[in-house]
Amino acid sequence: MPAVPALLLAIAFAPALGAAEGELAGYRLDPVHTRVLFGLDHAGYTTALGTVSGSSGAIAFAPGDWSRARVRVSVPLQRVDFGDEAWNRAARDMLGAERHPEAVFVSERVVREGDRHARACGTLSLNGTSAPFCLSVRFNQLRRAPLPPFAQTVGFSAEGTLSRSAFGIDDWSRLVGDEVTFRIEVEATRDDSVLAQFPEAP
Repeated sequence: MPAVPALLLAIAFAPALGAAEGELAGYRLDPVHTRVLFGLDHAGYTTALGTVSGSSGAIAFAPGDWSRARVRVSVPLQRVDFGDEAWNRAARDMLGAERHPEAVFVSERVVREGDRHARACGTLSLNGTSAPFCLSVRFNQLRRAPLPPFAQTVGFSAEGTLSRSAFGIDDWSRLVGDEVTFRIEVEATRDDSVLAQFPEAP
């Protein structure tokens, strides 16, 4: 009998990629474990830090062939959080969140830069403006999650920088910096149905 629970634990914690190295698989973003951290200069005193939770989207990924990777992510701007409601309201107004409630990034190409790193470039739509945008991406791991329902889960970390004025966001230019830096932590669970969102994927 002791062998039975041991076997169950081995299955639960096994890396078990679930897809061959070259097989393209679909993953749906987990909004609870996906978060955007961003920072911008506050009048030279500090870097003001905010977060956004609740992002949604999909990833197509083949561990052995990053060139086939694709991503679509929607970030709900009404959930911008600076830790203060007055700041939050001002940020939502600045971002035009009422008229354009989501920032959407759609990748067009992913170029591998080492065993675990890549550069994902595409189009970012923000405040009613779309412009080229790139993220530096680190692949963290792909394995069966250690908790029920033990779904195949992939994790990435990404960083990027943009000019807010390039998206028509130039409010408070003497108080708030133009450059915005991002750090994005992403977890996504296996769901091959999302591959239908990427008909252009090779």
